[in-house]
Amino acid sequence: MDHVPAPRQIAILAYPGVQSLDVTGPLEVFAGAQQLIEATGRSARGYEIRILSRDGAPLQTSSGLTVVPHGDLRDAPAEIDTLIVAGGLGASSAAADDALVDWILQVASRARRTASVCTGAFLLAAAGLLDGRRATTHWASAAELARRYPAVDVDPEPIFLRDGPIWTSAGVTAGMDLALALVEEDLDRDAALQIARHLVLFLRRPGNQSQFSATLAAQQPEREPLREVQRFVVEHISEDLSVEALAVRAHMSPRNFARAFRAETGITPGRYVERVRLEAARRLLEDTSEPVAAIAAACGFGTSETMRRAFLRALGVVPAEYRRRYHPAGSDAGTVAA
Repeated sequence: MDHVPAPRQIAILAYPGVQSLDVTGPLEVFAGAQQLIEATGRSARGYEIRILSRDGAPLQTSSGLTVVPHGDLRDAPAEIDTLIVAGGLGASSAAADDALVDWILQVASRARRTASVCTGAFLLAAAGLLDGRRATTHWASAAELARRYPAVDVDPEPIFLRDGPIWTSAGVTAGMDLALALVEEDLDRDAALQIARHLVLFLRRPGNQSQFSATLAAQQPEREPLREVQRFVVEHISEDLSVEALAVRAHMSPRNFARAFRAETGITPGRYVERVRLEAARRLLEDTSEPVAAIAAACGFGTSETMRRAFLRALGVVPAEYRRRYHPAGSDAGTVAA
């Protein structure tokens, strides 16, 4: 009789005020992986998932939903493979609970990997697990995380980050992206794709993809001429979007326009234009088989080399590699260059 490997123990830590989807999102991904293993007869190790809290009592999430944990901290498996610390409005209070933070530190020292979703990063930081490491959290909480824990290298943009055995992710659905990446590491990409399809998710978001779209990354300006410039950029990405050209649309001098745009949006006009063009190019690489050169022209980069440099700066991959990873047809998708 074939030996059946023992399942990996996944522990998800919850507390009052936790974000419900930070708990149930990863739970559904790992449960889907277990169902896939059972349905296909894979010899891979499966998963046993337990939601744990400090006392095991029913707790109310930030949305008002009541969650009943499987047990308290004493009910944790002897050998936890993966510890996931959820986030939520109650994260600050939980991070001030010394007993809870000590438990996280002890489990993380034995676990193969430890992860946080959203503001769960505050609990990992309180335990000292993020000191000297790159980490992310929900963009709205990134500045606070950096202020409270200056030893942490906080990056507010990625959907998720891995630094050694520690994984951190942005808010809400990013926890599912992270869980899919963990399953892909354990099993393979095909398994993660099947789970993503079952959950009607896209397995296309690389960890270093921005948490927010380019149109949301910049604040909305107070002045209507600047808002009109933002709309124009999104709708005319292949046109001349230089500072001089945009300043004409805003009826301002180039110098005043550049200064006002940055003051009211938080980024320079050039940075905003590049983000919008990158977002459009990513969608075309993911959803079409158009040649890279044609996409570069359509998105206003001019040449494939210019787009290649922009992709390397922002995403760390060239367009052809991005398409290979995230186009549903894989490496067979269309003509590639750069």
